[in-house]
Amino acid sequence: MAVRRVVPNVQSEAALESQEFYGLLGFEEVMNHGWIMTLASPSSPAAQISFMASDKTAPVTPDMSVEVDDVDAAYAAMRESGAEILHPLQDEEWGVRRFFVRDPNGLVINVLGHR
Repeated sequence: MAVRRVVPNVQSEAALESQEFYGLLGFEEVMNHGWIMTLASPSSPAAQISFMASDKTAPVTPDMSVEVDDVDAAYAAMRESGAEILHPLQDEEWGVRRFFVRDPNGLVINVLGHR
């Protein structure tokens, strides 16, 4: 299994202000679903940051997203380890397959793969 990118998720009610602020550093909007907006660096597209008020389909808002090349293998590894799964593995309408797991620091990690 390989990690493709890691994106901090900032819980925020100030998406527009954040977009303007991070735009000063060169970030541009690459995704906006209304409840989550992702900004990326045009020169380094894997350098991203997301802002969300709350997650649309999950009971908690994740602190970080980790995209992997095999989300099913990641899910199996986390379950086998006894890690706390907060949101089960499922396909989302916006084209990702994902689950949430709590890390040893108490952070909520959104582990995903694109379909």
